[in-house]
Parts: sequence; C-alpha cells; structure tokens
Amino acid sequence: MFVLQVLIVLLLVVAAVTALLLQSRSDRFQAARDRSLAAAESFAHSPGLVQTMRGPDPSAVLQPLAEAARRESKVDFIVVMNRDGIRYTHPAPEEIGRKFVGTIEPSLSGHVTVEDVSGPLGEELQVVVPVTDNGRVVGMVSSGLKVSSVSSAVDRQLPVVLGAGAAALALATGSTALVTRRLRRQTHGLGPIEMTRMYEHHDAVLHAVREGVVIVSGDGRVLLVNDEARRLLDLPADVEGRPVNALGLAPQMAELLESRRVATDEVVPVGELLLAVNQRPTDRRGGPPGSVATLRDSTELRALAGRAEVARGRLRLLYDASVSIGTTLDVQRTADELAEVASPRFADYVSVDLAEPVLRGEEPRTAVGSEAPELRRVAFSGVRDDHPLYRAGEVHRFASSTPQAKGFVSGHAVLVPDLRVSAGWRTQDPQRTQAILDYGFRSLITVPLKARGVLMGIVNFWRTQDSEPFEEDDLSLAEELTARAAVCIDNARRFTREHAMAVTLQHSLLPRGVPEQNALDIAYRYLPAQAGVGGDWFDVIPLPGARVALVVGDVVGHGLHAAATMGRLRTAVQNFSSLDLPPDELLGHLDELVGRIDQETGAEGEAAIAGATCLYAVYDPSDGTCALARAGHPLPALVHPDGVVEFPELPAGPPLGLGGLPFEAVELRLPEGSSLALYTDGLIEDRQRDIDVGLEILSRTLAHPGRSPQETCDAVLDALMPARQTDDIALVIARTRILETERVATWELPSDPAVVAGARADVTRQLTRWGLEEAVFTTELILSELITNAIRHASGPIRVRLLRDRALICEVSDTSSTSPHLRYAAAEDEGGRGLFLVAQLAERWGTRYIPGGKVIWAEQQMPGTDDRPGVSVSLDDWPEL
Repeated sequence: MFVLQVLIVLLLVVAAVTALLLQSRSDRFQAARDRSLAAAESFAHSPGLVQTMRGPDPSAVLQPLAEAARRESKVDFIVVMNRDGIRYTHPAPEEIGRKFVGTIEPSLSGHVTVEDVSGPLGEELQVVVPVTDNGRVVGMVSSGLKVSSVSSAVDRQLPVVLGAGAAALALATGSTALVTRRLRRQTHGLGPIEMTRMYEHHDAVLHAVREGVVIVSGDGRVLLVNDEARRLLDLPADVEGRPVNALGLAPQMAELLESRRVATDEVVPVGELLLAVNQRPTDRRGGPPGSVATLRDSTELRALAGRAEVARGRLRLLYDASVSIGTTLDVQRTADELAEVASPRFADYVSVDLAEPVLRGEEPRTAVGSEAPELRRVAFSGVRDDHPLYRAGEVHRFASSTPQAKGFVSGHAVLVPDLRVSAGWRTQDPQRTQAILDYGFRSLITVPLKARGVLMGIVNFWRTQDSEPFEEDDLSLAEELTARAAVCIDNARRFTREHAMAVTLQHSLLPRGVPEQNALDIAYRYLPAQAGVGGDWFDVIPLPGARVALVVGDVVGHGLHAAATMGRLRTAVQNFSSLDLPPDELLGHLDELVGRIDQETGAEGEAAIAGATCLYAVYDPSDGTCALARAGHPLPALVHPDGVVEFPELPAGPPLGLGGLPFEAVELRLPEGSSLALYTDGLIEDRQRDIDVGLEILSRTLAHPGRSPQETCDAVLDALMPARQTDDIALVIARTRILETERVATWELPSDPAVVAGARADVTRQLTRWGLEEAVFTTELILSELITNAIRHASGPIRVRLLRDRALICEVSDTSSTSPHLRYAAAEDEGGRGLFLVAQLAERWGTRYIPGGKVIWAEQQMPGTDDRPGVSVSLDDWPEL
C-alpha cells in the first residue's frame, strides 16, 4: 500500500511537470512565430525595397538596414533574398550570396511560410514573406528567432509544482507508515480462540474436498496429506514427516512428487485408478522450498470420455457417409463409396454383393423360401489384398444356413461376434471358410441392402483378430450405413433403368447404319450424354440421281421428350427429302413443323421445345457439287485433299421453330477426296473450354488427309471428348467420290417427236457399251415415254441423262414446272398409260424441280438383281410410242 501511494503521488507530479513543459514549448513557439512574422512583414513592405533589390548592389544597401531592423525587432536574423533563394543580407556576412536554407516554394506563390528548421544559428522558427510588385513576387524576406531565446512562465511555475509534489509525497509517506503500523498491531492482537477457529476452518476444508492434497518439503518429506490423498494413494495415518520414496508409491507417482516439477492434469496410473495430478512448487513467490500437488480420480471420467469419443467417431463416420455415398447416379460407384467409407474406420474388410438385375436397373426377383438369389460382388475394400474372400466381380450364391442368406431372406441384419464358434456360415464352402479363419477373420455383420421394400443385395462387414470383435452397439451403426447406401443404390438403379430406356428409345430413332451408296465414304459416331439423353440426330439419305443427303440436327433440351421430338424431326426430314426439295426449302418446311410441335406441346401444359438446329446438305457425285443450308447449326468443316481445313461461310439462318425468316442455301464444289465433317455443338462446347478453342482443336485434328473416315472419327473424339460429357455428340465424316465420266451419258434433244427413235438408238448403243444388253428393252420403253411426255407437255430443249451406279438411272429434264401424275386410264382413253408403264417397269420414279424446270427420273435395278415378277410389254400396245 505504501509503495502504491508513493507511485501515485510521483505519477501526479510527473504529469504536472510534463504538462507545464509542453505548454511552455507551445508558448515559446507561438511567441517566436509572432515576433518573426512581424519583423518579416514590416521589412517586406518597407518603401523602396523593390527598387533596391533591382539595383546593382542590393546587399550593400540592404545589409545595414536589415541588421538595424533585426536589433530593433529582437529577432535572430532578417534575410532578404531573390526568387532563387540567394541571400542579400544575413547576420553572418559570409552567408550572403549563398542559398537560403528553408522552404520558399509556397512564398513564390504569394503565401507566407512558417517552419521549424536547423539553420546556421541553430534550431529556429523562421518565417518567409513574399515581396510583391504589382501582384508579382520579386523576392522574399525571411525572419527567424531561436525558440530557446523566448522566455516562458514555466521558469516561475516549476519550483512551485515541485515543492507541492514533495509535500504531497511526504504526507503520503507518513500516512502510509501510520496505517501499516496499525495493521501490524491489529494482526498481532488476534487471540487464541480466533486463531484456533481459523485453523479448524482451514483443516475442515482441506479434508472435506474431493481432491487429494499432498505438500512435500524441499528435502522430499511429506508435510501435509488430506484424507482424499490418503484414500487415493493408500497411505498410512502417520505419513507426515516421512520421505516420499519410503511410502511405497507407484514409481511414476513417487518420481513426480519428488521432482517438484510443474504438472498440469498429468494422468498417473495408481493401481486400478487413473489420477489426474496438478503440481506447483511453493517457492515461486518467496515461500519455503517444496511443492504442493492435487490429485483427482479420473478413472470414470476417462471411461466416459472413451465412450463419448466412440460415439463422436460414429457420428463422424455417419456424416462422412452421408457426404461421400451417392455422389453419382451409378450403382457400381455408389457401392464402391460405401465400401471405401466403412473400411477401415468401421470394419477391416467390407464387401457389397448385388443381384444381377440391380446392375441393369431392374428389380430383383423376390427370394423364394430360405434360398438367397445369385449375387455378384460389385465392391470390396480392405486393409490387405491377399484375403481369401470372394473377389470383386465374382458371382456366388450363399447357402440357406449362412448368415448372409438368413439376413437377405429375412431383411434383418445378422451379427456373428465370433466366427470360430459359429457353424452356420461354414456350410457355404468349408475349405474357403477355414482359410478365412486361418487368415484371422473373427467377427462378421451382414446387413441386407433394402430400400422401398426392394431387397437388392447384402453388405458384409468383417473384422480380424487385430481389431475388437463386433458388439450389439455396432449393429445399429452397420444398419444405418447400409440404409443410407441402399437408398442411393436404389436411386442409381432407377436412374440406370430410366436412362437405359431413354437411350434405347433414342437409338431406336437413330439410323441403324449407313445406307449403301457410291457418292460418299461415310463414318459416324453418336455418343449420348452421361446425365441423360438429348435430341441430337444425324442421317444419311440416298436421293435420286446417285445423290446423297447428309443431315445433322440438335433439339433443345434433354430427356424423353427431346428424344421423341428428335424422332419426329428425323422422320419429317426423310419425308421431305423424298420430295427432292432444295436444302433451303426443306428447312422452311421443317421450321413450320417445329412451330406446330411447340404449339401442341404448349397446349398440353408442357414446356415448349424452344427450337432446334439443323444442317442439311445434298451432294451430287456426277459433278462434285454440294448444296448446304443450316438453321442455327454450327458450321461444317471442309477438309481439302491436301489437308487444308476451312469452315465454309454459310448463312446461319434462325433455329427451327422461330419462323418468320427464310433460309438460304449455298452450293460448293468439292474436289474428289475431300471430306465434309458435320457435328453437333456437344463436340466443341465444354464448360472448361471456349468454343473457339474447340473449333481450333477440331481443325488441327481434321488436317490429316491420309486418315480414313473411321480413323478421323476416332481421332476427333480422342481430341475433343470432355472428361464428363454433359451433352450428346453426333459426328459424321463424309469423304467425296466423283462418278466416273464413262458411267454418265448425256444427250440434248430438240422438242420434236421425230427425235424419239434416235434417242432409243443412242440409249441402246450406250447400254451395249456398258454391257447391259438385258436392260435395253425396258430402258427404251421408259425413255420413250418420258421423252414423249416432255415433248407433248413442255417447250424448249430436252436433256436426257443416263447414269450407271448401283442402279440404272434415266433422267429426262425439260423447261416445264408441271409435274406428271400417275392415273388409271379408262378403256376408251388413248393416252394416260405411259406413267403407269414407267411405274411398272422401274424400281421407282419421281420428279424433282431445278431452277430451269424439272427432271423426271426412273431407277431400275441392275440386270441380274431384279427379283420382282416379270412384266411382259409389247410396243404395239402403246400407240404413243
């Protein structure tokens, strides 16, 4: 208390002196500033100063004036300088002509500068005042004063403050001494009764607490032991005064008490007890040497802590299982996740066995009687790989007496705490079960995988002799783990079934293969998305005249609805292509169809398709031309025979279903051996990759002309296939061929009936040259009818073309846009039987329109391949011929 009061008084005195000194310094600085500013302002505004500074020798005139003003104003210096800071005056003549020490930039702008500097005369407070002439600064005057030369009131106040502080300190010291003396006298005045009562209280508290207390002296002897310490350490009654090492304590406890070292909740085993010991030395604050230790029985607490740790570990395992199991909708992966999360944290080995139908997405058959169905081990995880259990992938059937079969049939978990004394599980395979025991397996829990009433398989948890055997408490944890996994596996099973159904539907709507044709060498790939089917499709459609149409499209969205819509659009394209429409007109009809489908869908309360994209190309091998049009679809890639890759600029056109805008077609001439790559956006678009990067990779991959279309497809997918495919991918690679000139014959005929006979003769000679003499008669009849109709119903020249491809194709083109129609002629009709004859003789026939008119064509099977019933025709029956 005495020291505290002295410190308080000293603190107050120091604070007062400090405040006076700070106030004194502030007053001195303010006085020095005012005096310097007044002197500088007076001299700067003195008459004639500006003319003198502009004179030939300013220093000679200004130096005596400045010194006189300095002495009168009682400042340390008055310095006159020019705009560059060169001094004209100074108390020290040797400083004249040198640069001024201080800040002059603000004064050059017309401001007054005040600063504290260390100048030639020491630490000074100086002021710089501008000298102006008609508002222009022509020089400056600086005045300064050492702060130390300014007197302050602190010189008078400081002795008073110090005297008052000394008096207060003396008063505090005296009063503290009196109080201390009185306290000591009162302490020694305690009577025996009070002191005895105080001791009894302390002793009662010491022996009543539930912690043992042991006080040991500096020489290792016991000074004090309470009752709880005697009980915990099993000490005799006369233990005080005896050395610690003579008490027969456990070695670890004796060492701790003798060492006098600091210990905090150090657990020491004493017999069957676990004691938590806290020990501190007694001489840390000037006390006698020795130590005091407190003892607390933590045996039950440790057991409770162990059980709490086990419960916490189980909760953590269940939490990790809820996060780790079911990350995908894949049955195999979900089973692997269950095995991995349970081993080795819960069991040394974990196996998951599922019925075969579950892997296909189907529901397994209900078990009949006590016999379990055939199961496949789909997942396994363990601490070692040299175990004798069934391996992953093996198919097995558990005998009816085994715990696995009983658990599967009953739908309840089965615990086998000791495999050595259980006989039921040995009936499965005595030789293997003996190997399992020899390996070290000791305990088993088998839990059926059951979700929504469907039994899908079983999960086996195994522990070896290196771990504690399973107990009843472990059964609930195993059931909880399995139940969570069962729901995830059932979800994956349902998804597998639905995905398989969707993929089956989608594949049924896609081409089963490429039709036979000679115009293009074609390879294709179609990969459905992993998450669900989409609406991508492609098609290869043979057209009349040895031409081939290539189609690639993409319906917006995923799922069964998108797949069904894709099938409708593909069918529509095939139907429209049978009309032999140009690509732009075909897309126009397809656009109207998608619009109607959207309207129908919206009327049924479902979401609209919101459009589709499509690319339609028609390749003619007779002249190597290809007409293309697209509706919002990615550009095709054209690979030239030399390996140069380009993306032809095709008018984009709006996606199908938007309507309102026409489509445009572009005709390209493709050299023989060039390749056309058609694809959907799933090939080039990816969440981790920009579309321009995808196009660049596609271009580099296609730039290998030596590859076949099949090899090109594989290379493109290897280069662009994403890690997780979120969209369908359709890819078509078509390498062009040109029909040899000797396989094409063309004649130009005037519109004159007399040319029919000559045309028949020319056709006969051409077929004979091709070795098709068997087709001469039929071809003459077909061409005669077609030419005659063109002469009768059209005007202008007539063009006849004969193509020898997989079929024999006859084409007659004229300038009329009127299409003939097949009809039944009445008995009295003289005409109308020609097209009927053509339809009977030809494999198929039709009309297509060209910019200058139309083409009527007819195809015949090559001689020797026609298996249709023969048709007997005589030229006499057809007068128009």
